[in-house]
Amino acid sequence: MRPVKSLLRVGWAILGMAALLLGRPQQAEAQGGIEVSDIQVAYRFGEQITFQARIQASIGITQASVLFRQMDEQVTRVEPLALDQNGAGSFQYNAAQNVFPPFSTIVFWFQAALADGSTQTSPVYNFHYDDNRFPWRQTAHGQITVHWYDGDEAFGQSALDAARAGLAAVGQVLPLSLDAPLDVYVYANADDLQGALFLGGKQWVGGHADPALGVVMVAIAPNPAQGIQMDTEIPHELAHVMLYRSLGAGYNRLPAWLNEGIAALVERYPKPDYANALTLASRNNSLLPLADLCDSFPPDAGRAYLAYAQSQSFTRYLRDTYGTTGLTALTKAYADGLDCELGATRAFGLPLTQLDTRWRESVLGQNVAGVALRDLAPYLLMMGLALFIPLWGVMTMLIAKRKEAHGFQ
Repeated sequence: MRPVKSLLRVGWAILGMAALLLGRPQQAEAQGGIEVSDIQVAYRFGEQITFQARIQASIGITQASVLFRQMDEQVTRVEPLALDQNGAGSFQYNAAQNVFPPFSTIVFWFQAALADGSTQTSPVYNFHYDDNRFPWRQTAHGQITVHWYDGDEAFGQSALDAARAGLAAVGQVLPLSLDAPLDVYVYANADDLQGALFLGGKQWVGGHADPALGVVMVAIAPNPAQGIQMDTEIPHELAHVMLYRSLGAGYNRLPAWLNEGIAALVERYPKPDYANALTLASRNNSLLPLADLCDSFPPDAGRAYLAYAQSQSFTRYLRDTYGTTGLTALTKAYADGLDCELGATRAFGLPLTQLDTRWRESVLGQNVAGVALRDLAPYLLMMGLALFIPLWGVMTMLIAKRKEAHGFQ
């Protein structure tokens, strides 16, 4: 089957290069003295993007350019268009060295400097920079669209069901808004996903969510365990997208442990090895301080796995102790810019380090004697008062009698 799949991918690559993926009609557009027509864009994901257009004006054009950038990007690329005598020109962009994220929207427009010294600009166009290395199929429900290229219709429907169930789980933790589309791309294997992320300028991870684009990317092959994988990985990545939509720019201020902890919280099938990792680390006194997991997770795989396990367990502890309203208050506190300690203090009245200690005691059973003493403290205080007050009365009475015996008033 591999040679057949390879031929299919080559065929789709050729079609992708020939496709015209514009967000506007291709008729001529007149704008301030220039006429722009025959607008075409063809690309091979991760390799090159070719812009073509015909630019004409009633007076001479001394210079023409194509300008483009990712929709939310701040930097605009400006590249020259060499026009022939009929005004046709093209520019080929090296997308292998100057990458755009997969499934992003790229906006572009044209400028022309005229012989009279003026500069004229065309309207703005756009196209979706999809990973066209694969023959994607899709199925949708409401604002959710699932894309896949390996597996039958039942496989795609299972992924869609997992996405819907994942959103329902997220809705039990965070307020949801489904006003904008969500796209889930299911790659057939880790290598294909890794290639997409690498060509899009991302580091390799097991799954990926681009919250600003509303895009989730996972690697799941058709197999007997596909349902468990889908119900674990798709909700996890969707949680990141919904957190972003809930918090906006404040999403980037969330501690890493909370961001990943909430995502792990909505997985339908949590990883069973998390509990083993926590038990072993607690026994060996090698748990990671939560304060050390605010900015990022450790780079080595073993400690990173422990960081995920702790984040999931600690976030569940916060949810069980303070409820979903408390968890929402915590995300907003961090989104407002408070640091790791103060954000927890504002939401729960306790700093992060103290919450960390209580989680270890409550969930992992550390400091049993100390916890027992702390729990008994109110009763011991009441008992002490119950004994002290009568004793104080007796002592006061004895002192008074002694004073009376010695003639003191």
